[in-house]
Amino acid sequence: MLVDDHLTDLPTDIDDTTLALELTRRAAELATRMRAEGISGTSKTSISDVVTAADHAAEELVEGALRRLRPDDGIVGEEGAEAPSRSGRTWVIDPVDGTYNFLSGLGTWCSALALRDGEGVVLGAVHQPAVGEAWVGGRALPTSLNGQPLDELADLPLEEVAMATYLHPGVLHVDDLREPWLAAISGAATVRMFGSGSCDLAAVAGGRIGVWAQQSVPEWDWLPGAALVTAVGGRTEQVEVRGHVWSVAGRPTAVAQVIAALLG
Repeated sequence: MLVDDHLTDLPTDIDDTTLALELTRRAAELATRMRAEGISGTSKTSISDVVTAADHAAEELVEGALRRLRPDDGIVGEEGAEAPSRSGRTWVIDPVDGTYNFLSGLGTWCSALALRDGEGVVLGAVHQPAVGEAWVGGRALPTSLNGQPLDELADLPLEEVAMATYLHPGVLHVDDLREPWLAAISGAATVRMFGSGSCDLAAVAGGRIGVWAQQSVPEWDWLPGAALVTAVGGRTEQVEVRGHVWSVAGRPTAVAQVIAALLG
């Protein structure tokens, strides 16, 4: 586990919201420093699914702080961090979301963190260092951007909004994925692929993107952003379509239309 002395400046009585904001900021800053010093990536499942030393170091930083400050809470991290929960609460860590973008020098990547309990997601936090944006929101916490509360999302139909999505080229030949995906995107005003689920969902919460949909999303790519979207009056749903689970979030009417298109 990474030992980082500056983490000891976080008090044991720090509240969950402040803790999530601090940990995502510090994880993103650590990753940024490491990239500036020079790092390389290793492929996991494909050439575009990569991991770097910064992913591991940032996750270890967050894990170490949580073990000290929330010893009874569980931990689940994308890069393998794990601890059982004795409190009924679990922190879900995505140290660098959008690692391909990160490694390529693109700005669309972030550090993300979510807290869930037996009733669902409690809060989510996303820090995108390239644009200096810190997002947090959750069950009893209206979503804010850099400390400023966001307005509730106005409801708009799919044909009036941009849709962010992703489908790996390697599965375009799979009819049960390609056909629902094409049906869903065909109704949007325009379609964008940015390559970071939490950045996408933060943009949805901020009203920049109208709706987001992706299949087979792990919880660290879903929960932080889903918390942000829900806390501004958006709709978040997961639905099984032809044996694959799709995660959809955004303005309520647009979400309903995407789900209807996926289901055919």
